[in-house]
Amino acid sequence: MVKRLLTKDMLDFDAPDQVKDVIQPQGRPPETDPTLGIRPELSSEVNQKPGTPRHRLVTIGDSLSHGVQSGAIFNTDLSYPMMIAQEMGWEEHLRRPTQYGELGGLPINLEYLVRHLERQFGDKIDWWELGPALFSIRAFMDDLEDYWERGPGWQGGVGSTFAMQKGINHNLAIYGWNLKDIISHDADTLRNAIQEPTDDLLRQIVENGNEHAALRVLDSARDSEGKALTPVQAAVALGQQGSLENGEGDGIETLMIMIGANNAMGSVAQLQVRWSCGRDSNSPQPNERPTVWCPEDFKAECDQVLEQIKQIKARHVILATIPHVTIAPIGRGVGHKMATGSRYFPYYTRPWISDKDFDPNRDPHISGQQARAIDSVIDQYNDYIADAVRQARKQGRDWYLFELGGLLDCLAYRRYIEDSDARPDWWTPYQLPPELEALSPVPDTRFFKSDATGRTSGGFFTLDGIHPTTIGYGIVAQQLITLMQQQAGVKFYRKDGRTERDDPVKINFQRLIAIDTLISDPPKSLSSSLKWLDWLDQNLQIFQRLLRKGN
Repeated sequence: MVKRLLTKDMLDFDAPDQVKDVIQPQGRPPETDPTLGIRPELSSEVNQKPGTPRHRLVTIGDSLSHGVQSGAIFNTDLSYPMMIAQEMGWEEHLRRPTQYGELGGLPINLEYLVRHLERQFGDKIDWWELGPALFSIRAFMDDLEDYWERGPGWQGGVGSTFAMQKGINHNLAIYGWNLKDIISHDADTLRNAIQEPTDDLLRQIVENGNEHAALRVLDSARDSEGKALTPVQAAVALGQQGSLENGEGDGIETLMIMIGANNAMGSVAQLQVRWSCGRDSNSPQPNERPTVWCPEDFKAECDQVLEQIKQIKARHVILATIPHVTIAPIGRGVGHKMATGSRYFPYYTRPWISDKDFDPNRDPHISGQQARAIDSVIDQYNDYIADAVRQARKQGRDWYLFELGGLLDCLAYRRYIEDSDARPDWWTPYQLPPELEALSPVPDTRFFKSDATGRTSGGFFTLDGIHPTTIGYGIVAQQLITLMQQQAGVKFYRKDGRTERDDPVKINFQRLIAIDTLISDPPKSLSSSLKWLDWLDQNLQIFQRLLRKGN
């Protein structure tokens, strides 16, 4: 591999000094030991505590834990927390939001839309069908808007409560939320934030979609007096319920926290870099809000969150690092890489814009320099998270670091797999399960493409280019299960919830392949449907809205 020093041209762009100060030529090597080498015998001591925690698994996070696919939250049974609960023999007990209605969920299910067009127009939309296809998209969007703004979705989210249906959810993740959100918002603040929707003939997109989705997570999260709780406060309440035997001790066995990606994801979702330094993250003008948090701002919010997390009575806590968002295929690298051995392309634009058609004066993009800066800042985020785990373990807490960022690095196709010169010394490819290796083509992190012959590229990301497919979530679940079983000593049981599983627990990827509709039944019309994703992006800012609260 050709090693390169950081040169002035890599810093020749507009960014605050605190950002430029952390930019490095090479990325942060992921930690290989979830315990960070501190008191590796701690987990055995923790597992000798008396009593059985009442709640075996609780998760706090964003869309990755919520279970978003192809732009929508619609089936939380496909989320990685549910996959883990199934392997624990606890799936019937894991409380999660399920009321996401018809029409593919919130805010818009792109796979559902593509298949809707395919049913009407077949494998290919010809030029004379462009008008009818556009009308069909508008009708689909109008039905979706009516359902959530005036129909059953609106009435269920605002006019009624979910609090009486069940206790506090165990999966407390909400798409689009960032670090500060999980300690700032509850069901009451969400309901107060919902504005009366407008029936815009041209801008047909579900308004208040994030609030509706979040209410289904948090409306049952209330204390004994009915006071609404934030996700972290809800986890505190679950932890205080103690053991099954006598209600004492830790109420949660394993707490997973996977949050912070949205403190940087806006940069590729919007293809705009707005640093948080001196910028109001709550600006009423969405285009004025930051898309990337500066390191100092991230650390300040992280410290606030960590102080509250320490109040949660959980036997084991797993904190995840943040993926390099520039690997997500919603931002496709254009042209040849900036130099031999570089990770970066000169520009990143939408995946349906070809190298030949790309025009930096016309098309949305970020530069390779900006991508490097974003990744370097995320490396700083992850150093903070790793240090939090390190300090917690020194204090005798059974905390672990889950290298989600390192996992995506080892799967990064265009960055490392197809470019051996760009690979750092620490890099090794992720060993896929044999069931996935047997697929043709082998799944990768490129943007998903398929035609009448089947899937032609991608497979780990859904049609929004941000969130995993079902098999992608399966890889995350498998890594977490291995950490829980081998490092934390968590016991896994068969479906009866009583028979312990002694062997290493393995996800049934053959089952996941069968239920992953993008893998088992790829859309035949996707090649011709990409133009409609482009239309939705330009006219409705679909990909920006996946990470935006409010209007």
